Amino acid sequence: MSADEALLLALLSELAAAPDGVSLSRLCKRLGVRMSVLLRALAWLGDARIGDVQGPGWVRTLEDGGRTLAQLTASGHAALADLRERAPDAGTEH
Repeated sequence: MSADEALLLALLSELAAAPDGVSLSRLCKRLGVRMSVLLRALAWLGDARIGDVQGPGWVRTLEDGGRTLAQLTASGHAALADLRERAPDAGTEH
């Protein structure tokens, strides 16, 4: 599994464990990544169009008071199940 795939699986797993969402700062700490890396990943996994590519809509962000939360969507849960099926030993620690 590549580093990008490992980060994807870890990110989706963290979000799946928190149905009400996780603050972006907490995600950075749990995943051990910088905010810029997390924001880039969330942009690619959201539903925004980047260039000619429509995002898959696996995650969404929302404002909750003074913080931004990330949540896994229904299609994100399905994608996570597929990823875990293809790599059953990966992502089980979250």
